[in-house]
Amino acid sequence: MSLGHPLCTHFYHMKKTALLFTVAFSLLTGCRHLQPSSKVEGPLKPHLGESKFDLQPLFSGERFGNVVVSMEGTVIATWGTSHVRARRSEDGGQTWGPEIVIAKPGFQPGGLTVNETNGDIIAFVEDRHPPAPIHVYVSSDDGKTWNKIETNIKPDSSGNDPSMHMNEHGITLRHGKHKGRLIRPSRWYAGKNDRSKWPQHYTNAIYSDDGGNSWQASEPFPANGTGEATIAELSNGTIYYNSRRHWAEEGANPRRRWTATSTDGGHTWENLTFCEVLPDGPQNTNYGCMGGLTRLAVQGRDILIYSNCDSPSGRVKGTVWASFDGGKTWPIKRLVFEGPHAYSSLTSGRPGTATEGMIIHHFEGGPKRGSAVALFNLAWILQGGTKTGDGELPAYLN
Repeated sequence: MSLGHPLCTHFYHMKKTALLFTVAFSLLTGCRHLQPSSKVEGPLKPHLGESKFDLQPLFSGERFGNVVVSMEGTVIATWGTSHVRARRSEDGGQTWGPEIVIAKPGFQPGGLTVNETNGDIIAFVEDRHPPAPIHVYVSSDDGKTWNKIETNIKPDSSGNDPSMHMNEHGITLRHGKHKGRLIRPSRWYAGKNDRSKWPQHYTNAIYSDDGGNSWQASEPFPANGTGEATIAELSNGTIYYNSRRHWAEEGANPRRRWTATSTDGGHTWENLTFCEVLPDGPQNTNYGCMGGLTRLAVQGRDILIYSNCDSPSGRVKGTVWASFDGGKTWPIKRLVFEGPHAYSSLTSGRPGTATEGMIIHHFEGGPKRGSAVALFNLAWILQGGTKTGDGELPAYLN
């Protein structure tokens, strides 16, 4: 029977109509994921101009914070050791909604990640201080509700299973052949979080190319005694890795930060460097302190912001440093909070949303202890900051 036969023609049009309906329905139901309402990078101008700063308490009690900005421009901060919970702000961090339980019981391990391909937000939870079982939760409604998903986290090439605690948030790669990959810092405890094991500890990363359903552990960061790290992708696709180090072999300094880079999407790390200008916590101890890191969402510019305590003794004097060359130099810093300031997390606002041009700094401590959130912009750092002597401010800022 030929296509010209009336019956065949009828079936042909029915199939065509059904196909068009299926495609249209898929596009409509997936439109939030396929076409996020905000761009991932924008111009420099919103980060300059009038200086802005605000500080407010956020969570009470317990420890361990992360912060990200969703594709809708919602600020999402997470926290907790007895259970992992979140708070949301839809107005750029000015006001915050009530606590939302992600997992109870649960232990916060960091690595909160926004999937910039579909808008999902991924949260990791461990049963207790690691090594411990790991669980993954996903929100597909801008952080309002969370569902546990089955996932597979594969070991590294040595057969070592990574732990998640306590690292900076993850990112979605935006450039190069690994664009769309999810990656977050992780670590290996050598079986136990004990001083005797520190020389065997190392930090690394896990990455996913299927939206978070499965994850592969990277090769180790090229320095032992490391743990609690940060990552940022530069405009050319290079991944910058900055780590705490609580043990170092004789002759190496564990009181400043150690960095490396990756050009293969975060699978291997090279160019190990000691960053003399960035402190790794208070300088009266080798123990270090988790720091925050973010790359500002500025197209074509590698502006990084790093946070930690800038203190000769004790976890106080929370400070941020700015780099304008992808972490090679850090020419300016500014004090955020004089008092208690321990673990911290940083994220950049999204273009076209209420957070555009802002830097969000979630840290342990603050005026009421627990945690606090500082909101500021690059202009605030530049207009009141202190030059470090490490490099120069670029002319394009003028």
